[in-house]
Amino acid sequence: MQLNEIFAKDITRTIEGVIKADDDSHIGVEVDEYVLTNEASKGLEALLEAYTSPTNTANGAWVSGFFGSGKSHMLKMLAHLLGEVEGSGITRDEVIEAFLAKAGDNAILAALIRKATTIPAKSLLFNIDQKATVVSKDQTDALVKVFVKVFDEACGYFGSMAHVAQFERDLDRKHQLESFKESYAGIAGLPWEEGRELSILEEGNVDTAYARLIGDTAASPQGILAKYRDEYQLSIEDFADNVNTWLDSQDSGVRLNFYVDEVGQFIAGNVKLMLNLQTVAETLASRCNGRAWVMVTSQEDMDSVLGDRTKQQGNDFSKIQARFANRLKLTSADVEEVIQKRLLQKNTAGESTLAGIYAEEVNNFATLFGFTDGSRTYRNFSDEDHFIASYPFVTYQFPLFQAAISGISEHNGFEGRHSSVGERSMLEVFQHVARNLSATTIGGLATFDAMFEGIRATLKSAAQQSIITAEDNLTGQNPLAVRVLKALFLVKYVRDFKATPRNITVLLYGAFGQDLHSLATDVQEALNLLEQQTYIQRNGTLYEYLTNDEKDIEEEIKSVDVDSSALTSELGKMVQDILKSPKIRYTRNGQDFGYCLRIDDVPVGRPQELSINVITPSTSTPECSTSCALTPPARTNCGPSCPKTLDSSPTSSTTCAPPSTCAKPRASR
Repeated sequence: MQLNEIFAKDITRTIEGVIKADDDSHIGVEVDEYVLTNEASKGLEALLEAYTSPTNTANGAWVSGFFGSGKSHMLKMLAHLLGEVEGSGITRDEVIEAFLAKAGDNAILAALIRKATTIPAKSLLFNIDQKATVVSKDQTDALVKVFVKVFDEACGYFGSMAHVAQFERDLDRKHQLESFKESYAGIAGLPWEEGRELSILEEGNVDTAYARLIGDTAASPQGILAKYRDEYQLSIEDFADNVNTWLDSQDSGVRLNFYVDEVGQFIAGNVKLMLNLQTVAETLASRCNGRAWVMVTSQEDMDSVLGDRTKQQGNDFSKIQARFANRLKLTSADVEEVIQKRLLQKNTAGESTLAGIYAEEVNNFATLFGFTDGSRTYRNFSDEDHFIASYPFVTYQFPLFQAAISGISEHNGFEGRHSSVGERSMLEVFQHVARNLSATTIGGLATFDAMFEGIRATLKSAAQQSIITAEDNLTGQNPLAVRVLKALFLVKYVRDFKATPRNITVLLYGAFGQDLHSLATDVQEALNLLEQQTYIQRNGTLYEYLTNDEKDIEEEIKSVDVDSSALTSELGKMVQDILKSPKIRYTRNGQDFGYCLRIDDVPVGRPQELSINVITPSTSTPECSTSCALTPPARTNCGPSCPKTLDSSPTSSTTCAPPSTCAKPRASR
């Protein structure tokens, strides 16, 4: 039985892993495949309770989570659930029915959905970075401009030029806009919707049309658009007043809700933009009396976005928290549940087959998938159902990969102006891996290095240059080394993961029944090769992927000639700090004896009758040599524990057999 035969749905089907706020071409599928996880259900309950409460003063919601946790998907569903989205390919009633079905037995959530959806509302859903027309986020009004642009476009005005939109709004308030459009079209020979995009070239026609509109027969142009451009002033207060005026013109009880995707990335590190966001939400709340809401998404939480906060940033952050009191945080558990239900759901035959594998292997899970050497402990398979739901992936891969792409993003490894632009959804990556394994026999597992291919296309070339070089030069020599390198790249910035040979072996374990000891040996050989060729560096028992800059530094370090006597002296100081006392006490009579410290048989300090010899990994002394006190032929073996005899020929040396031929391990010699 092959892997592609156990899934309930076609593993190769198209899944929109990256949800785009402005794309409604797949909205029906996105609603159908949206997974309302346990944590998301709790957050949605709290939000809907606040949204429907007549006494609630907070008009904001903050949806946060790691990359790929479903923030954008949830925001998009909220926009379609709580209001009408212009140009949507699905009706609000269809979305409501779908969410009532997703609520299942949760009667409280179902009741809140019904109550919230009785409130008439219009939803403005947009990605703030995509809508921004500013050259730089350093412009102090960058965030407000985006809100004004989106609102103007929703009203039918020209959002790309705020002064033109204000000209249209003033005409509309006087009920003259349609008359102006007709007059302009007759003069310019093209509709106003096209002419306003050429406002500078069309100023003469605009002036003539405006003059006719107001009954001014003066021959000279009035430069009306130029006046608006010079006198227009953007302010949050005016924006909120315009929103309130629009709401007053609608039916009673209508709301206008702004759904802003990736706002956390947009305001990151800019105190002015943070305060503007808080002020926008606060002013809308006061001017519109709770009829205008602002719901946003952000990577993780504000602490992660801001990094090391100053005292002032901390105060500003507290203000934002107060305004966005409704906070929905999506965790790694949400990601795992979504991937299991949308991608990895099994058919009856698959469940039966995997149940047999679980029964055979359940006692081995701790050994096969447990990380050691001080690394973080990840949750293992909890029961049979959990194993079936996750297979062919292992539970540690969900939080570890999430931490991996977050770390790579923090270190600017992805393409795009903002760190979130380059990432692909975790769902998309896991589907990519599962699709590649579709022809694998049941019992095979997804290895962690396979995740690299899912994000390769969005990584900066400099970040993956060492891997590209290794693929060109090492694939034929040692293909496992390339896989090890990819795994080390992914965990490079995961702080609580210890990249020891044992833990790397766990990452590369690819099938039940695979010889773990043999794999560990192969992994160690691959690590030695990668270290030798400066793809990675070793620090004790830990291995680390080297970036281009780090690789250059490591090459320089290797090229430095270290004086052996200086190295011995330095090691001697370290050992003496550990041993503390320069003497050894014979406990039977209480007498102290001085000793000579040796490092790899090289004495450090004055000779003594007793000596302590410390053997380091860099020693060139044969392992048995410390037992050979006499020259041949007086002694014919290395000692009572070593069976190898010395060659007593005249040309022989006094050294013992090479370590590779000595039958006794070091500990017994």
